[in-house]
Amino acid sequence: MQLDPGTRTAHRTCPLCEAGCGLELSIKDEKVVRIRGDKDDVFSRGFVCPKGTTLGHLHDDPDWLRQPHVKRDGTFVPVDWDEAFAVIEAGLMPVLEEHGRDAAAIYLGNPGAHSIAPMIYNRGLIKALGTRNRFSASTVDQRPKEISSALMFGSVTVPVPDLDRTDHLLMLGANPYASNGSLCTAPDFPGRLEAIQARGGKVVCVDPRVSETAAKADQHVAIRPGTDAHLLAAIAHVLLEEGLADPSNVAEHCAGLDDLPETFASYSPDAVAPICGIPADDIRELARELAAAPTAAVYGRIGTCTQEFGTLASWLVDIVNLLSGNLDRIGGAMFAKGATGQPSTKGTPGSGRGFAMGRAVSRVSGSPESLGEFSVSVMAEEMETTGEGQVRALVTVAGNPVSSTPNSARLDAAIADLEFVVCIDPYINETTRHADVILPPPTPLQKSHYDLALLNFAVRNVANYSEPVFPLDEGQLSEGEIMLRLTALLSGESFDHVDTAALDELGTHAMLASAAKDPNSNVAGRDIDELTAQMSDHEGPDRLLDVMLRTGPYGDGFGANPDGLTLDKLIANPHGIDLGALEEGRVPANLRTPSGKIEVLPDPIRADLPRLAASLERAWDDDFVLVGRRHVRSNNSWMHNIRVLTKGRNRCTLQIHPDDAKRIGLVEGGAAEVTSRVGTVRVDAEITDGIRPGVVSIPHGFGQDMPGVQLSVATAYKGVNTNVLTDETFVDALSGNIALNGVPVSVTPAPSEVAV
Repeated sequence: MQLDPGTRTAHRTCPLCEAGCGLELSIKDEKVVRIRGDKDDVFSRGFVCPKGTTLGHLHDDPDWLRQPHVKRDGTFVPVDWDEAFAVIEAGLMPVLEEHGRDAAAIYLGNPGAHSIAPMIYNRGLIKALGTRNRFSASTVDQRPKEISSALMFGSVTVPVPDLDRTDHLLMLGANPYASNGSLCTAPDFPGRLEAIQARGGKVVCVDPRVSETAAKADQHVAIRPGTDAHLLAAIAHVLLEEGLADPSNVAEHCAGLDDLPETFASYSPDAVAPICGIPADDIRELARELAAAPTAAVYGRIGTCTQEFGTLASWLVDIVNLLSGNLDRIGGAMFAKGATGQPSTKGTPGSGRGFAMGRAVSRVSGSPESLGEFSVSVMAEEMETTGEGQVRALVTVAGNPVSSTPNSARLDAAIADLEFVVCIDPYINETTRHADVILPPPTPLQKSHYDLALLNFAVRNVANYSEPVFPLDEGQLSEGEIMLRLTALLSGESFDHVDTAALDELGTHAMLASAAKDPNSNVAGRDIDELTAQMSDHEGPDRLLDVMLRTGPYGDGFGANPDGLTLDKLIANPHGIDLGALEEGRVPANLRTPSGKIEVLPDPIRADLPRLAASLERAWDDDFVLVGRRHVRSNNSWMHNIRVLTKGRNRCTLQIHPDDAKRIGLVEGGAAEVTSRVGTVRVDAEITDGIRPGVVSIPHGFGQDMPGVQLSVATAYKGVNTNVLTDETFVDALSGNIALNGVPVSVTPAPSEVAV
């Protein structure tokens, strides 16, 4: 494609999923005319998926709100910013004053992890709101992994598979051909899997479906949903029983290693096979191949988290990596070192306060907190149940909990009854349709970008920064300004006289002071005024990002390391800076446990193991169980309003095995009625032998056709919300994370579809 004269080029990192692919945008007359992969990006090397090419469509989406909206007489009307904040002050503050700060709840959504401002300012907003009722999307899809890693290593430092150097990869609950990976930032994840095969390695995919990834793998293992922990425990059993375990590379840095043989004694392949639905000999072979491979890694993702034994399954992924000798080893499961720093690179190497949970419990059902949050499974009951501390108001930041949390009909009704709702969100969607005020952020192309969280889970150490492609519209507030003004309002300050620059300066000073107090920092003992004087003229979250980079593990230390990273250096390198391959031998320096050891069998894990053992005796004979799935053109409910991503065949179908369909009289394309304890949906059937008998699958994120939703494309799409079926009482007991997979359901032909 030959570009017209007058076309400019911009580079940025795609913010739409965890892969972090570099994009090259061609702009003419301030319109995006082409997006393709950036061939010079140090990480993605030109790879791009269909979602990344639609950022221009997203920027121009007519349903993206361009100014605040308030609800008057049941109808949203646009207003200016001052009026919007005045409505919040008049509506929300009296609720807090009368009923206390716990009368509010806050929910932080997944898109916030892909934007600098929420990553930096969410903490201040939460503090200003002052409520204990804090929720986020993390207890939808990843809290078990966060907890298991924090218990073992002392902080949320998640080992990732060294994809580019491994000889053998065992994946559970992951479909990177569709998702591009998760808690494992790896542009062109599919290409990296194919490279393993090209160099003579093996890729094994454990999944109840023949997913896109399973179809490309060397071996597909069709597991019964919800039994990943059983399978991994059996693999650990074989490694120990047959003398194949060799954790010698980290053994001296482990506490509790000697307890593992007894822990896994009862999980023989023969005992586990009837539960997993995998032949015992196949389980033994999986273990033996892991042990025999020159290098190997086990990778478990959302499917291992979103089940009733999610934390144990997440823990067992790391245990099997450890026992097979592949933890903290090239080609195994390794630890990334993000450029902005993380708990495992701060403070005294090799020791810390460790991780604690359950410091508070929810008011109604006593669900324990973790990482300062309660599980989303208790949101509805906290709103419904009267008495002191009842949630009467809600603040959401980049989240759509009505779509993404279990028993969505219950939560939808509970939010509808609240006294006040304010949402930082660009759309009128299933959740924000209940809002009293919507504060829309700029589009992704109007914001700078740096993956503060995701690069801490990258398969290669890199740093990429993107400047805004387009300026803010006249009168438009940046995302950071929106959050700081709301924070000031909740703190009791005047929202219309907020000096956001002064607030950022306070944040800068606090961040520098913290770094200077750390004797292991590259600015230890330095004068704060001297450091501040060296700051560039960056504003907003970029200013604080600069501090993180400069005091991070590759930073310039404000002159201490002249060749080190700064934000200015990243701006001068729009294709990113390659900081090198993952390094082995990070243990024990990256540990932050009080013992200074890897806690192989932490007390909360030990206490939960009897629950897994008891399940060995239970009947696993549900008629049908439900699992989710996703598509490469979809990212939760974010992207369903982009027509080029939703065109073509209907992707929101019920996948069911031919034997099951025949047994219940369901025909291809016919409407099925799927019912769980909490709800019923009607969905078209897709009969396929690419799914295990007894398992049915519906993709998540669809169903934007609720009254009041103003998403012109998504509303017209033929889809259902699978969370009408998921059950808020079906959770992983240790983490409180909801179980989206293995949900018991019944399936019948819809009444009009019954054959005569």
